Amino acid sequence: MTLTDAAAALRSGAVTSVELTRAAVGAADRLDGALGAYLARFDDYALERAATADAELAAGQDRGPLHGIPFGVKDIIAMAEGPTTAQSLILDPAWGAGKDAPVVARLKAAGAVITGKSTTMEFAVGMPDVTKPFPVPRNPWDPATWPGGSSSGAGIGVASGMFLAGLGTDTAGSIRIPAAFCGVSGLMPTFGRVPKSGCVPLGYSLDHIGPLARSARDCAAVLAVIAGPHPSDPDCVDAPFTVPEWIGDLTGVRIGVVREGHFPEIGDPAVDPVFDAAVAVLTAAGASVTEVTLPYRPEMITVDMITMGCEALAYHRSDLSARWDDYFLATRAMLAIGAQVSGADYVQAQRVRRVAQDAIGRLFDTVDVIVGPTASTGAPTFESITGPDGTPDIGTLFSLIHTPYWDTLGNPVLAVPMGFTDGGLPLSLQLAGRAFAEAEILRVADVFQQATTWHLRTPETVVEGIAA
Repeated sequence: MTLTDAAAALRSGAVTSVELTRAAVGAADRLDGALGAYLARFDDYALERAATADAELAAGQDRGPLHGIPFGVKDIIAMAEGPTTAQSLILDPAWGAGKDAPVVARLKAAGAVITGKSTTMEFAVGMPDVTKPFPVPRNPWDPATWPGGSSSGAGIGVASGMFLAGLGTDTAGSIRIPAAFCGVSGLMPTFGRVPKSGCVPLGYSLDHIGPLARSARDCAAVLAVIAGPHPSDPDCVDAPFTVPEWIGDLTGVRIGVVREGHFPEIGDPAVDPVFDAAVAVLTAAGASVTEVTLPYRPEMITVDMITMGCEALAYHRSDLSARWDDYFLATRAMLAIGAQVSGADYVQAQRVRRVAQDAIGRLFDTVDVIVGPTASTGAPTFESITGPDGTPDIGTLFSLIHTPYWDTLGNPVLAVPMGFTDGGLPLSLQLAGRAFAEAEILRVADVFQQATTWHLRTPETVVEGIAA
């Protein structure tokens, strides 16, 4: 069931919020031990909120499409009902204690039923570490594979029915990668569209908060609630989001297709025909298609790594010096990138970043939406993306994943399912738009999803085997 379907069923009386929440709790009881979607569960709190939602809806008090919907929140975002750990031994337990991040406060005001805090990579960077006392997130389509990160739990939870939508964050692809590998939809809003205060920072000038859910319409419903300015975040602009009209064709829409750099030899051979089929669906819906090249693509991937490494090191430097061994091995490796970059390098990276932002703006004068594969592979095994010493193989990983470019620029990007590998793992289509043009990419994705059913597929066989 999509969030949108559940909202309609709640209002028709076909289901109650308590029933939806009990189903979500039951899925977590059966599956979470094997999949690692949660760091903290709020079962009693969620059922109480669900009962309140049912009573409010029965009394005619309708808070909107999130009212009564089970929801997960990534555990780098503060929530009053439980601690924020960032899946780390490092973070002070007092950080965010008793407080709601603005996005969480908005979810609560909209009547969402928050079921718990979902897993992440440590501080939203690095990879799982079996030597630390935290769950290892696993992909519900194949637990031997990585579910993507760092918003791993959000992707797992939506794909396996533990909640209907989740909040994630994205600094180099951390919403879109788990969306891609778990076979769900994930939206990285424009930088500045959603307040990021109350979220443990990774890259101050790169971080985005956004939704993971089954469909583009679901993501739009969540964005409409969490978007808008907040005085605690000086980067957040006065740009509330309005859900678009869902028009069933793409007549007049100009789509730029990206191929360069997105089909490496080491990628899965299924990606090419699956992507071609997805583009054909858009063309059949009336869109005009032309091939484009992303300006400064390799430079912007490098700038993302430099910027994230420097800005993350600024936050972690003291703790790294004092508690080196308490950090995950992969986290140390990622943060160490920042120590190898000079101040002059960082400044130069920001200068090149501005040049590329201007160039992508000119490209969007010629097209409305740019599409390409989110990744050139289905979910990889843990072993295939980890070096002999346990650190992530960043070079291989980001030759297969095509997300960091857009974090550097700050444009809105949506990942949606577009098919499967021959081995039955999800593949994903990435749609990028002009700054603050989320409505356009969501509308294009919705037309695609009305013509296909990839976003409705669930990993039933694997999930049932885990539950048994």
